[in-house]
Amino acid sequence: MQTIILVTFFTFIVLRLITVVLSAINEKKLKKIGAIEYGKPNSTFLIIAHFGYYFACIFEGIQRGAYFYDTISYTGLGIYIFSIGMLYYVIYSIRHVWTVKLIIAPQAYHTINKSPLFKYVRHPNYFLNIIPELIGIALFFHAWITLVAGMIIYLIPLITRIRQEEAIMKETFAGDY
Repeated sequence: MQTIILVTFFTFIVLRLITVVLSAINEKKLKKIGAIEYGKPNSTFLIIAHFGYYFACIFEGIQRGAYFYDTISYTGLGIYIFSIGMLYYVIYSIRHVWTVKLIIAPQAYHTINKSPLFKYVRHPNYFLNIIPELIGIALFFHAWITLVAGMIIYLIPLITRIRQEEAIMKETFAGDY
């Protein structure tokens, strides 16, 4: 049973890595049409923090001898699966403008998504994907120190990103955002 859980989990990590490739493809296309990247140092810090958080969870889990067949790991896996599903839904919803960086395309190409998800959850990528993703992986690996310390560290650039994104979107899309 433990092997099945680990294979399932690492399958979802591969699905997460696929989104990094999609982001790079979208970034290249966006910049080709004149999109502008904002908050580059913060984006770099977020990317490093994300990978660092993953590695810290895995390292802490190995050190603890985490049990991958208990309720905590199953709960973590369930939260992680939910978060990856939300990530793919967000990518599907905003398609060509989705990236892991803060890149704003020219107004003719960058439309504001006004679906119920985006209407009721201001930043679904952050609140329905990233935060649950980090909680899920920490629970999966029983990485309690990483969950607390890592989340506090991660929230610093994430809050900065949200503030930057809000300001830029309001400025760029005055009436629509």
